[in-house]
Amino acid sequence: MSVGSYHKQRAREGTIHVQVSDADRQRFREFAALAPKAMAAAQRRAINKTLGWLRTHIARAVGQEERIAVRAVRERLRVRQAKGIAGRGELWFGINPLPASLTGKPRQAAQGVSVGRRRYPGAFYQRVYGDRPDIWIRTASKQFDAKDYPDRGAGRGNLDASLSGRFPVAKAKISLEGARRHFDRWVAQAEARLLELLRQEVNYEIHKLLGNSNGRNRTA
Repeated sequence: MSVGSYHKQRAREGTIHVQVSDADRQRFREFAALAPKAMAAAQRRAINKTLGWLRTHIARAVGQEERIAVRAVRERLRVRQAKGIAGRGELWFGINPLPASLTGKPRQAAQGVSVGRRRYPGAFYQRVYGDRPDIWIRTASKQFDAKDYPDRGAGRGNLDASLSGRFPVAKAKISLEGARRHFDRWVAQAEARLLELLRQEVNYEIHKLLGNSNGRNRTA
């Protein structure tokens, strides 16, 4: 910022005068008028970046622990970005069991079905109920293991709601109950991350409004 400075030198003294230039004085007036709007914009961006940061780290942590693709977990993490003056964003995390077929490419073999690093002995991959194929097992099979076929929302214990069809089968799913602690761990760090991003965004707005930013001062 130019401060409109000038100096005078004499035999025994020198004087430096510092004053705000007329152009910069006008910028300050504009900044005062625009500051509330600029701060609200900085807050929204900081909140939305924090939500994205949370989504990335939670998906990565859950994916590594459950040995499933991060993209499959990210689909369970939905962001509602902050808008308007209120500046409030949300991150929703669905922890209902995740169909195993969504975590990779199912491969049928004589012994059962594999998807990623998981194996489902005695299972078969085909369309039984619904409009798409999935990984199923007959609950009468000796290789049926209820922990590999959880469905808490079905109202039938650990078994899939499709038990009521032509023959009793269960769909292979992955429990996400263990994801709760990852969610809590990263949420506990969110406030510090939000403050860090807020400082960056406010700094960017100040430089922009004072005419001293060409975009390089802003950090992600």
